[in-house]
Amino acid sequence: MSLDDRPTHRLLFVRKLKRLVPATRKKLPRVAIIIDDIGYDKQLALDFLSLDAPITLSIFPFSPHGKTIASAARAKGRNVMLHLPMEPQEYPKIDPGKGSLLTSMDADTLIRRLKEDIAQLPCIVGVNNHMGSGLTQDSERMKLIFTHLKKKGLFFVDSRTTKLSCARRVASSLKLRFAERQVFIDHLEEESFIRGQLKRLKSVARSRGSAIAIGHPYKLTYRILKQELPNLKKQMKIVPVSRLVRVAN
Repeated sequence: MSLDDRPTHRLLFVRKLKRLVPATRKKLPRVAIIIDDIGYDKQLALDFLSLDAPITLSIFPFSPHGKTIASAARAKGRNVMLHLPMEPQEYPKIDPGKGSLLTSMDADTLIRRLKEDIAQLPCIVGVNNHMGSGLTQDSERMKLIFTHLKKKGLFFVDSRTTKLSCARRVASSLKLRFAERQVFIDHLEEESFIRGQLKRLKSVARSRGSAIAIGHPYKLTYRILKQELPNLKKQMKIVPVSRLVRVAN
């Protein structure tokens, strides 16, 4: 401003800047990877524990190296589960192994066997079924099993060896912490199949927000996971399976 052409004031015009909001990082889907059938190959189990991800191990009761592997897993802070042998539809032609729960068992025998299996691995946080396409259709016996698991503070992951499984319905009726397997990584022990299943896992996890995969202690599965984990971890958050169980509904 001026008076008689002489400046008297100076006006400053301040331009208001838009506040810059940092871009929010897209939330990654959560994935749990369970390696079950553990307990017979000690070194391979330790190899899976060496992977840079919180892989969950599910261990057979009465397996020769089960307790040693469980201790190693717990020392690394990993989830340990009981891989519980259950009657398949093809029983007795196919035997699920020592410690099996069978549809022919009465309540007392069934629970006694279950207690013996759990006692083999006292550090477990949950259970998933080995085989079990027959037993998981038997709602009466699944209710007995789940009632005991709830009493012990354990969750159940249905391996989904049959589409006719009643596990979710029974778990819901008992308010048991529960989850289901979405992807089998290595149902076929072939490199192209396993890599394809890992791609499928990413797709399922993106669409659902989370997913549970089950693999087996194969050298091929270990090698491919070791190769693919850096890339997988950019696209998903790998978590212990205990993070994905919820009270069934």
